[in-house]
Amino acid sequence: MLKNNEISKILYEISELLALAGENRFRILAYERAARTVENFAGDIEDIAAQGKLREIPGIGEGMAEKISEYLKDGRLKYLDELKKKFPEGLLEMMAVPGLGPRKAKIIFGKLKISNLKELRLAAKHARLRGLPGFGEKTEANILKGIQLKENARGRILLPEALKAAGEITAQLKKGGDIIEIQPAGSLRRRKETIGDIDILCIVQKGKEKSVIDKFTHLPGVIKINAAGETKASVVSESGLQADLRVIEQASYGAALQYFTGSKEHNIAMRELAKKKGLTINEYGVSKLDNKSNIIAGRTEKDVYASVGLAFIEPELRENRGEIKAAQKNALPKLIELKDIRGDTHAHSNYSDGSEPVSVIAEKAAEAGYEWIIITDHSQSLKIARGLTVKELMRKLEDIKKINLKQKKIKVLFGAEVDILMDGSLDYTDEVLNKLDFVTASIHSGFKQPQEKIHERIFRAFENKYVHCLSHPTGRLIGTREAYAVNMEKVIAQAAKTGVYLEINAYPERMDIYDIHCKMAKEAGVKIAIGTDAHHTDQLAYMELGVCVARRGWLEKSDVINTLSFDKLVKALGTRR
Repeated sequence: MLKNNEISKILYEISELLALAGENRFRILAYERAARTVENFAGDIEDIAAQGKLREIPGIGEGMAEKISEYLKDGRLKYLDELKKKFPEGLLEMMAVPGLGPRKAKIIFGKLKISNLKELRLAAKHARLRGLPGFGEKTEANILKGIQLKENARGRILLPEALKAAGEITAQLKKGGDIIEIQPAGSLRRRKETIGDIDILCIVQKGKEKSVIDKFTHLPGVIKINAAGETKASVVSESGLQADLRVIEQASYGAALQYFTGSKEHNIAMRELAKKKGLTINEYGVSKLDNKSNIIAGRTEKDVYASVGLAFIEPELRENRGEIKAAQKNALPKLIELKDIRGDTHAHSNYSDGSEPVSVIAEKAAEAGYEWIIITDHSQSLKIARGLTVKELMRKLEDIKKINLKQKKIKVLFGAEVDILMDGSLDYTDEVLNKLDFVTASIHSGFKQPQEKIHERIFRAFENKYVHCLSHPTGRLIGTREAYAVNMEKVIAQAAKTGVYLEINAYPERMDIYDIHCKMAKEAGVKIAIGTDAHHTDQLAYMELGVCVARRGWLEKSDVINTLSFDKLVKALGTRR
């Protein structure tokens, strides 16, 4: 599916360059729509092109199909190259700064001849932008924040990309039978939302260390070997991702896995605890301070934790946020698992900006073993996402009723993702909201409002008895948009008071709310809903990412409404009204 992502990015890039050139708005939108279509397309775009069936994909016309085919054939696109020649190379990077975009980038370039991030940062720092049309002191501050946001994200990839890459590496290394045990470590094993590089530890058959290292350094896609020793190697893939492999002795595997999984803060706390007990812990094992050559634990992680009087701590909890004290008291949570999930609270159909009918989504959810799924298409004000008018919403209701009558494998609930408007009112009247089984309220506008105003909007929505949940509560997009000005402690307190759920939006670019907020919500008695925000049935698999966030946030089965049976869910939703 890598080509899907490549082509989607190229089409988005063309739309941005066309906007920069002041081209016809409909032409720009055509490329944006095509980019979104390819991004959400379930199949392999390369296979479809090889079969000559690109035009069978909705939204891909003859001209777009020709451009996609040209890129797949030549590895480049002449039309894009010609567009790029019209502007300095750094201008595209400027446009990617959150809050800037083509219109403002064009003004900056036209008036000040600034064409790269370095010049842009200096101009903003020295107050040279605020005199431009539509620019002010606040705009300059937002641009500086946006540049910092892009730089913080540089060199990091989203969790699902890292999981996929690590899975492919370990699968390749397992071939041939040289591997006894293999597992990723580091922030990937702790399931952080973004990953810098991939660390993999393994135990191999005796005498096979060199052959495993050789196999690793010659994996498909490796373009650079940073290092290759007898038991350790580091490579860089064509996508720029660094992966490190360590071959570990069997007697030290648990200690090494604990050490290289981290986090740094967790490991420091572990070493301090060990020292108080007259022990020392490192990647080779646990030993007494006065006899470091005598390893007393290290084969398994469980042994390492037991050696300092702790119950085993799940990798997702290892952030030094109270897990060690909880382990000492044998009071660690029994973390939620993917198998506990019975349904998805947030999915989009082709009634709004999803790509498939409700019936297909229901079928795929049933295949995933779900008892229920809630279809939450956008409300009427969100025109860009083809938000539903009341008439369309009622047509969707009739469709859901027919689907539920026809099949018994799964129950489809009638939901909507309803915009919280600028004044805090909702995008449908109470009369309409009352017809919905599930209402998840969202902010899709006014991101730069002050905190007081954001809170006013959210809290007003919470007071509406028809609202069940707040979707993607902070509004952040990883590496692209910062969270809006929201104090989650206050939001959680208000959710506890009103009985509103908070969502873990499992879409990779969102992963919102954060793990720390999940823990705060749990402590306040606020229930969590995990929604994939799926716009295609393949994206229902994002549920795994939502469960990762929940586990990092100490959540148990009872904290998450997705673990409820259909009957219990309906009963729980009814208590709001």
